[in-house]
Amino acid sequence: MARWEFEPGHTAAEFCVRHMMVTWVRGHFKNVCGTLEFDPEAPERSSVEAVIDTRGIWTGEPQRDAHLKSPDFLDAENHPTITFRGNDVKVGGASEFTVTGDLTIRGTTRKASLRVTYLGQWMTPYWEDGVDKGPMLRAGFTAEIMLDRNDFGVSWQSGLPRGGLVVGNDVLVTIDVEALRKA
Repeated sequence: MARWEFEPGHTAAEFCVRHMMVTWVRGHFKNVCGTLEFDPEAPERSSVEAVIDTRGIWTGEPQRDAHLKSPDFLDAENHPTITFRGNDVKVGGASEFTVTGDLTIRGTTRKASLRVTYLGQWMTPYWEDGVDKGPMLRAGFTAEIMLDRNDFGVSWQSGLPRGGLVVGNDVLVTIDVEALRKA
C-alpha cells in the first residue's frame, strides 16, 4: 500500500450553501492537509486523514468571512480545524469509491461518507525551493459530501419576513486533492 501526502498548493475544499432561498453562496478553504494510503489495485484497503484550517475560510466578502469564523458558525478560534478520518472503503466502480469515517466540525464528530473519484496518477517534475528534486508521482482525487450543518452545531439562523431561511441547512462540500507519493 503506497503512502501519499496532499500537496497543499494544489489541494482545496469548496462549500456551497443556499442564501436567502434563491441562490448559492460559495466559499473556499485553501489550507487542506492530509495523508492517504492508496493502491489503485486494492482501493478497498485505503485510508485517509484530512485536516482543513477553518481560519482560512474565504468567500470573497470579508464581513461574511468574519461571521463564518465567529461562534455563530465555525467558531474558528476554539475549533481551528475540520477533520476527516476514514478507512471503510466501498468500491462503486473502476474509479468511484465511498469512504466512510469520522468527520469532526466544531468539536462534534459524526460518521460521514464521502463520494470519491480517483482521477489517475502521472509522473511529473518536482521542484522544491527552486531545486529540481527529480520526477514525482502525483495522483488526483475529488470527494463530495452533502452535510446538514445543524448536525455539527453550526446552527445560526435568521428567518425571512415571508418565511424561509437566510442560510440553508444543507451544505455541499467538494474537496480536490493532488497527492504526492512518498517513498
